[in-house]
Amino acid sequence: MKLSAPKNITWWVAVILGALGLFGQMGVLAFAAGYAFWLVFVGLVLLVLATLLKDL
Repeated sequence: MKLSAPKNITWWVAVILGALGLFGQMGVLAFAAGYAFWLVFVGLVLLVLATLLKDL
């Protein structure tokens, strides 16, 4: 299995999703509180896919 580094934009999108989920869980962002788990989950899945698939 050959892994590749994710593109910068993909990495930043994943970081932003993770941060939104974290701040939602802590109660800083009330609109993201209900989706906190899913925001972090989607961010991590995006990073895994970007590492496994080339040009993502």
